[in-house]
Amino acid sequence: MQPLFWVCVAFVAYAYFGYPAALYVVAGLFGTPVRRAAITPKVSFIIAARNEAARIRAKIENTLALDYPRDRLEILVASDCSDDDTHAIVAEYADRGVRLVAAPERRGKEFAQSLAIKASSGEVLVFSDASTWLDPDGVRNIVRNFADPGVGCVSSVDRVVGADGRPSGEGAYVRYEMFLRSLESRVGSVVGLSGSFFAARREVCDPWPADLPSDFNTLLNTVQKGMRGVSDPATVGSYRDLDDPQREYSRKVRTVTRGLRSLGRNLRLLNPLRYGLWAWELFSHKLCRWLVPYAMAGALMCSLALAPGSKWYAALAAIQILGYAFAGFVIATGRPVRGAWKIIPFFVLVNVSILHAWADALRGRQAVTWQPSRRM
Repeated sequence: MQPLFWVCVAFVAYAYFGYPAALYVVAGLFGTPVRRAAITPKVSFIIAARNEAARIRAKIENTLALDYPRDRLEILVASDCSDDDTHAIVAEYADRGVRLVAAPERRGKEFAQSLAIKASSGEVLVFSDASTWLDPDGVRNIVRNFADPGVGCVSSVDRVVGADGRPSGEGAYVRYEMFLRSLESRVGSVVGLSGSFFAARREVCDPWPADLPSDFNTLLNTVQKGMRGVSDPATVGSYRDLDDPQREYSRKVRTVTRGLRSLGRNLRLLNPLRYGLWAWELFSHKLCRWLVPYAMAGALMCSLALAPGSKWYAALAAIQILGYAFAGFVIATGRPVRGAWKIIPFFVLVNVSILHAWADALRGRQAVTWQPSRRM
């Protein structure tokens, strides 16, 4: 039991701390810089929308205010069969070049995006959610990465704040993810893109399955076509933390479930003989992270089994139980937590959602239909 306990602890530590440390060393030894330059390719800006009447006007205005040559930027709103006033609001901007591409039936975000891709003409496709706010130089910054012919897709940096304007538990976690992406970009390629704001060459947007997450699938397409995905530190997509914990939980479950399905269809990408360091990155960042809740459960069970004969393991078991009890209390009551303490319930909730996602994936449950997170 003792070796198994420490294997479980080491696994969790590697997934969250060992992997970033190894990335840092590899990036310093074998880092590959991105050759960025000021370029202005034809860009198709695709906004995904599902019943966004409350905020689509602000999103369109934000997009029209982007500092990018207007004759090199087309704006399309990909509506997943919205049945509110979204279509009418978008139509008000037709004389300013904004086009509506409406799905005839509700089949999810990726299906609506696929229709917009077919209707677009840009060399570079930029995807954004209605809840994401861009700086004026957002598109200009993100496309400069495509001056490097080895770059197939580019992710923005996510910026998440709570209702009070301060970083939330999710915001701290997102900053950690952005740190990982910056290291992965230096090593070679990132393992994931920000679904709320990313860009890709048109050729890496094929195939575009309607039942797989577009951000992760685009990255997998990019690697299989011999290119890399990078994160641009100067490109920021800002959005609010969710006010509804239940909806945030559902979003996490849906994201991981679809990620597991994507990886399951592309297991060959874990072959280091063919994909080199990126296979290690994919294994460490995605698969190890998705296995962490099992290691956490293993560590708890081992420490409980060892507790009767060891004060040391009894103390370790008590610490874990207290941590889970604290997280459960905060989650159940919704009581606000300040400082570093807010990471504990967020970390526990993330891993519970991963277990939920595994159950859904193993049962073959689909998660295609899409309800956007109300972040504004």
